[in-house]
Amino acid sequence: MKPSSVFLRSHCFLCVFVGVCVPSVTGSLPHALPWHVSCPVRCVCQIKPWFSPDSVYHEAPTVECNNLLLTRLPVPLPSNTHTLRLQSNLLSKIDSKVLHRLPNLTDLDLSQNHFSHVKSVTESSLLPSLLSLHLEENHLSHLPDSSFSSLLALQELFLSHNNLHSIAPGAFTGLDSLLRLHINNNRLTTIDSQWFRALPRLEVLMLGGNPIEALPENSFSALKSLRSLVLGGMGLRGLAERALEGLDGLESLSFYNNQLTKVPTKALRRVSGLKFLDLNKNHIKMIETGDFRDMTHLKELGLNNMEQLVSVEKGALENLPELTKLEITNNPRLSYIHPQAFLQLNSLQEISLHSNPLQCDCLFHWAAKAASHSHKDKDKQTDKQLSRTVRFIQPQATLCSEPPELRSRKIRDVSAREMSATCLPMIPTGSLPSFVGIRAGGNLVLHCRGLAEPQPSMYWVTPSGLQLGPAPSHGSKGLVGPLSCHSLTDTAGFNHTTFSRQTQEDPRCIPFNHYRLLPEGTLEISQIAPSEAGLYTCIAENALGADTHSVTVVVHSREKKRKAMLYSNLKGTPLYSMDPRFEVREVGQYYAILSWQSARNLPSTRLSWQAIYSNAHTPVYTTRVLAGTQSFNLTHLQAETFYRVCLHLGNTEDAKRYSRRSKENRKSQCVSFKTKGRDSPINPGDGKFHRTVFQKIKRPEAVIMNLGTKDSSGLQPKQDEKLLSGEYC
Repeated sequence: MKPSSVFLRSHCFLCVFVGVCVPSVTGSLPHALPWHVSCPVRCVCQIKPWFSPDSVYHEAPTVECNNLLLTRLPVPLPSNTHTLRLQSNLLSKIDSKVLHRLPNLTDLDLSQNHFSHVKSVTESSLLPSLLSLHLEENHLSHLPDSSFSSLLALQELFLSHNNLHSIAPGAFTGLDSLLRLHINNNRLTTIDSQWFRALPRLEVLMLGGNPIEALPENSFSALKSLRSLVLGGMGLRGLAERALEGLDGLESLSFYNNQLTKVPTKALRRVSGLKFLDLNKNHIKMIETGDFRDMTHLKELGLNNMEQLVSVEKGALENLPELTKLEITNNPRLSYIHPQAFLQLNSLQEISLHSNPLQCDCLFHWAAKAASHSHKDKDKQTDKQLSRTVRFIQPQATLCSEPPELRSRKIRDVSAREMSATCLPMIPTGSLPSFVGIRAGGNLVLHCRGLAEPQPSMYWVTPSGLQLGPAPSHGSKGLVGPLSCHSLTDTAGFNHTTFSRQTQEDPRCIPFNHYRLLPEGTLEISQIAPSEAGLYTCIAENALGADTHSVTVVVHSREKKRKAMLYSNLKGTPLYSMDPRFEVREVGQYYAILSWQSARNLPSTRLSWQAIYSNAHTPVYTTRVLAGTQSFNLTHLQAETFYRVCLHLGNTEDAKRYSRRSKENRKSQCVSFKTKGRDSPINPGDGKFHRTVFQKIKRPEAVIMNLGTKDSSGLQPKQDEKLLSGEYC
């Protein structure tokens, strides 16, 4: 099979509407009928089925002379030949006199030969009936002006898999009747809008496989009749807003196998009549809110085989009233699909979600309802949307990846009741890398998503230990400036813990106008400086707890010394402060406020504490502390009791990798104090203290307290690697 055929078949689901693929009825037609003529030696002459470019069936007198190592045209050719197949020979020129004797020649296949100049085929070849010309897989490198001007009736032109690196502005002059142009898989590096001015009736354009990284604006504005455009495998990294300007009749569009990192929303809004859209195998990390909003005629959408895709956000596929088929499959990092990602999809009939690491928890109730066709949901919005039957494609392969108790279960077999009503925050493993390198002055984008119910708030801690929280809400996504520089104060209760944030003056808190934090958790840093290298920590937090993920950012100043600077940056910039200045700020009857300051991000900080008695052994308790925290309120202590509390700067994976022998990472500081007596005038809150069961251990660094609460089903949520705690003071 030709490579071009494989490429075409991969886009068949997008092109059915415009007739690029052969209609399915061909399977029921006769393959060949006898044709009693004088046939050239070693050739085969038969009456075979043939479809015109507008899909009209013909019984075509066909001469096949494929794979015969011919260096010239075979003779004699029957005068009423309709289709001439000369594929896979050694032809490099054509005897025009032989072709002149074929007034009915409609389809000429010269693919896989040795033509290096197109004029050797078209020059002085008067073929008034020729509709289809195949020149794939030859050695063409340039198309001069008026390359095909003698082929006035031509409707299909196949030039794919050549070595074309240049096309003259008037190369297609005279092809007023051309409907399909295939120039994919060549060496073109740009697109000239002048090429298409001579093609007023063109309906299908295949440009994929050319190393074109950007499309000029208005490149296709002359193609008013274009219905299908394939731009797959070109290396496109983005799309200008007006790149698709003028394609008012476009119905099918493919960006298969490019390097797009975002859905080109602005450009797509210029083609309001689009019905089939293929974004498969790109580098898109998130399908964001409003990415496809108001594409009211879209019928099929493909979002498959994206290695970087981690989430489908709320309202990402909003108001697509004609969408009938949605494919989101084989995305190895996709664990989160917002329960309100699909809004107003009133015509949806088929959805494919298989081969994704789906998180079957409270955020995935909608899928369980869709799979079981439940109509009893209290959520009116979801119930209305799922009142129809939506068919899951390959339901046997649509499995749960998490939580452990539902792992490998088919989603269609999991009821909504089996999924917990609430979720502790979780940052998916694949949503952030552990290491990023970037040139100084470059723009860095760090995507972080927190999965939870209730919806978690997202914030970051910089290498200097400052919190970058969302800017005050004014109805827009604002810049993160000095108002977003915070320290964190933790308050620990033994039943649960929450985290309060207190803005304070800090000499390090300068106007970081080149920092921008989006509400969903993405941190954008423009024109990053070498001084901003280090450890960045993303935190997702809700009332149940929190989760964190850290990424080491190295800023390179010179490409030649990139590798050397990578290690020097990590070596010269300590991941942890040498002296966090751990101290007791205040002691009460039942609490103690501890504080420390550090000029570095400390993402794996832990506190351990122990009551000290002269004649008794007491257990040691530990808890993890959120990155950026600089004080901690230790509550529910006993009155008139000595305590010893230690601050531990534990190892992260990055610290282990680059500082295996560093004693600094094992450094801890301890303080001791005695709580006040029972007669002291202390107001311990409302006087209601929760009973806590502690875990006795041998070493203080060996435990992390399990402080979570049970969900409504009575099951304990998963707490591994989560940051837990509790009440505001």
